This record gives sequence, C-alpha cells and structure tokens, in this order.
Amino acid sequence: MRARLIYNPTSGHETMPNNVGGILNVLEEAGYEASAFSTTPDESSAKNEAKRAAKAGFELIVAAGGDGTINEVINGIAGLDKRPQLAIIPAGTTNDYARALKIPREDPIEAAKVVLNKTFLPMDIGKANDGYFMNIAAGGSMTELTYEVPSALKSILGYLAYLVKGAEMLPRMKATKMRIEYDDGFYEGEASMFFIAMTNSVGGMEQLVPDKQFSDGLFTLIVIKTSNLKDILHLIAQALNGGKHIDNDKIIYTDTRNVKVIPEEDEKLMINLDGEYGGDAPITFTNLQRHIDIFANTDELKNSISKDALLENNKAQTKVNNEEK
Repeated sequence: MRARLIYNPTSGHETMPNNVGGILNVLEEAGYEASAFSTTPDESSAKNEAKRAAKAGFELIVAAGGDGTINEVINGIAGLDKRPQLAIIPAGTTNDYARALKIPREDPIEAAKVVLNKTFLPMDIGKANDGYFMNIAAGGSMTELTYEVPSALKSILGYLAYLVKGAEMLPRMKATKMRIEYDDGFYEGEASMFFIAMTNSVGGMEQLVPDKQFSDGLFTLIVIKTSNLKDILHLIAQALNGGKHIDNDKIIYTDTRNVKVIPEEDEKLMINLDGEYGGDAPITFTNLQRHIDIFANTDELKNSISKDALLENNKAQTKVNNEEK
C-alpha cells in the first residue's frame, strides 16, 4: 500500500518540515510505502496533488496543515469515483476538524500515530455548488472576520486572533435579507448569519452544535435571525453555557440534508467554506453521506457517531484484522 503525505510547510509556525521524517516513519510502521509533497504558493497546490495521488492509486492521503489545507485535499478527491482514505495532521489555527475527530493537536507525530490504530469513519462531505467542504459552511456579517484576520496575526495569536477580531466586529453586525430553503421548510427575512455544520466543533467551540452526530447524512443548520448586539451576546452566552441557544426563538436550529441560500436581489452574500472564501450566494448545499473514510479516534467518539456509521466502521475493522491474520 502507498501513502502520500501532503503538508503545508508554513503551517504550525513553520514547524511541519521538521516533522516530515517522523511522520513518514509512522506511516511505514503502519505498512505503507510513504512519500511526501510540500505544497507551494500556487493556487490549489494541495488540491491538485491530492487528485493526482488519488488517480495514481495511492490508498491513503495524509493532509498536514490547517483546515484550509485539509479542505483543499478534500476538494481534490471528493469528486472522484474511487477515493483514497484520508488521515489528518492538524497544524493550523483552530484545527476544528481534528478537534472533532479527537486527533492530537499539539504533536504532529502523535497525530500521525492515529493511523496505527487502523480505525476510520466513513465521514459525510458537504457539496456547495461545484466545491466541497468537510466541517462548516457559513454566510453573513460575522463570518467575514475570517477574511479580515491577517495571516501574521493568526500565526502569532492563533485562535485568540479570531476572538479579538470577533469582539471588534460585533458592534458592526448587520442583517442580510435572504431566503433559506431546507428539507422541512424555508425562512425568508433578515439574518445576520447562517451556519451549516457537519461536526460539533465550529470555530473552536464544541457547544455550538452540542447534539451533532457524524455520518448521519444530515447538516445541522443554524440561522441567526437577529443582528441586535444584545441578542447576539445573549446567544453566545447560552452557547457557552451548555448549548442552551438551540431553544432560543431568535434562531432556527434544524437538521437537513439539503440547503439553498438565495440573497435578496440587491444583497451580496459571501460564502465561507471551512474558513475560506467559497464564492457568493445563491448557492445550494448537499450532504454526501459517508463519502470519504477518515482516520479518527473512534473510541472517544462513540457517542457522536451514528449507529449505521459505527456498524460500518466495525465491519471494516473486522475485515482489516482478518486480512492481517
């Protein structure tokens, strides 16, 4: 079996190049013939390499970097009929996806060792028009902060940079007129933002979607219908206090397989996919259930995994064990 490590050399305070040798050793220990590719400043560098490696028959791709690098790798393989397995080594600012899958976030070598357990999940992937995302899609004034935080500030302060910028932007919150269609109905009116979540970790917060299950084929849609600063602060306080915001009448909180977002004709609504600019609405989101097998610490995740996905994982693990015997 072959594994291809795709890593961003500038992630993690530029420490990734020093860990490449150790990561390749772990992959070799796991039974793979391993090689590495360092991304370049060229647009879609990680995406293009992931697609090339997948078409070349690599059984495993290891994405090392921030959520943006992982998103690029997802976009490289999600549209293919035959997709390799994926492992993640977090080296970014928030590392939401690794947090959700309980992958070690402080040590790249320890993160690589998750592959040694040979346990993975068939994870849902979101499709957004012609692109893909693995964790979150969003739109509205609050989501604009991800574009406004300078890279240098993120490198120095990490997630604190987002908190600082978020506090600065709160007084500037404004509503956008839009129509949001989902499986059980629609909302038409003003909203300061909407989120489409695929895991329980959004912007470093695990309380925003406290009941999220992985691999169930459903997005969790949150629409915030107010731009009033007092209301927003109250919602944030409720979210931090055990996820009590889900019953607040100022939001819509529902599960759905499909979402369509249409701004009013004179409104501009930028879409954020996994922390990166993903084009402008109108846009249609579709959940691709159990689309890519991704290595995870499944023992720590059993309460978050849908029963069907857990059964599928157990069957796959039994097959691996029998092959090794």
